[in-house]
Amino acid sequence: MGTEQWVQILTYLVVGIFLLIVVLLGVYFVVWLKNRKDKENKQQNISNDKSKTTVTSSNGFDKQSIFNFMEFDTVDDNMIIQKNGTRFLMVIECQGVNYDLMSGVEKASVEEGFVQFLNTLRNPIQIYIQTRSVNLENSIATYKEKLRKVEDKLNKMKMQYYDMRESGQYSQEQMDKAFFELTKQSNLYEYGRDVINDTERMSLNKNVLNKKFYIIVPYYASELGSNDLDKAETKSLAFSEIYTRAQSLIRAISSCEVRGRILRTNEIVELLYMAYNRDEAEVFSLQKAIRAGYDEINTTAPDVLDKKMKEIDKYIQEKAMEKARDTVDEVMSEKAQKVAEKENSMEDLIREMATAILRENERYIGTEVVGESIEKIEAEKTKKKRTIKQANKTKEEKGGDSNGENVSKETTRRRTTKSVER
Repeated sequence: MGTEQWVQILTYLVVGIFLLIVVLLGVYFVVWLKNRKDKENKQQNISNDKSKTTVTSSNGFDKQSIFNFMEFDTVDDNMIIQKNGTRFLMVIECQGVNYDLMSGVEKASVEEGFVQFLNTLRNPIQIYIQTRSVNLENSIATYKEKLRKVEDKLNKMKMQYYDMRESGQYSQEQMDKAFFELTKQSNLYEYGRDVINDTERMSLNKNVLNKKFYIIVPYYASELGSNDLDKAETKSLAFSEIYTRAQSLIRAISSCEVRGRILRTNEIVELLYMAYNRDEAEVFSLQKAIRAGYDEINTTAPDVLDKKMKEIDKYIQEKAMEKARDTVDEVMSEKAQKVAEKENSMEDLIREMATAILRENERYIGTEVVGESIEKIEAEKTKKKRTIKQANKTKEEKGGDSNGENVSKETTRRRTTKSVER
């Protein structure tokens, strides 16, 4: 072979090697671009939806994370609005039945109804289960308010019964009937108080849990077509469509004896609050947060003068009540003192009145009889005074209290005061 042939062969080899290198570089560059694009897509998906996880099952259906329904823009018209008004969610709360307590026939009926429910599904849904600690604070407040009314009625019935007993104008049958009603009301009050005590003890147990079941019904604005609609019109049409779907689902689950209802806006807010604040919600409920003003951006304190005027009115009312109570107590004390004084001098008043009666009827009874009777009354009065004087002298000699009579009078006065107050 000549020199020219060897040069030609070497040239072909160099060209072939160069082309092979170019092809290998091209393949490497294509693979590198594909890997980079996949990596960028993956990072973009993670940044757009950190909690979104999509898994394809063997049947070809997508299982989406329930956290998708928790990312929202606002809650309005009984709907959760997402992705700048392009996705709408409506929540159905389900009240189930105790499947384990059913008979075989009832279980078969429920299973058949559930199969029918699955067959009626024409749109994707999500099932959400939320476990809550039972908060009995509102129930306890309601019980206490009702118990207060029962107690007020019981006090009125007690006063009426005591008035009936003191008047003596009612028959035994009427008194027995009133006592029976009073006893029944008293038993009702005791029962209510026991219920409140048991409920308060139960509220201290943090392990009292309650599960709630929800069906999330989605709707996309793209399903309305390519019409040029503003956000208000889109939301109105979306509400009509998603409401129809929700009602259809409620009728479908009723076939398996599961009751459902669409949550209102405030109930959806509470649902989301419980989902985002699971730990805090046990001690700081949504109602407390709203009353505390956490839903307000700016808060304004009341005017100082108005606040001062309110405190002055409150002080005047308290002092007026105190003054009224003191005055009533003072008047009652004076009346009780008069009653006690009259009670202590009751025997003297009886003798004086008896003497007056004898003198008024002297012409009928006779002067001699009246005179002897008056002398006997005076003798009893003198004997009574002598006996009291002798008793006081004996106490003084024995080192006793010389004011025994006064102590006795004070004791009698106190007893009489308590009786009058009752």
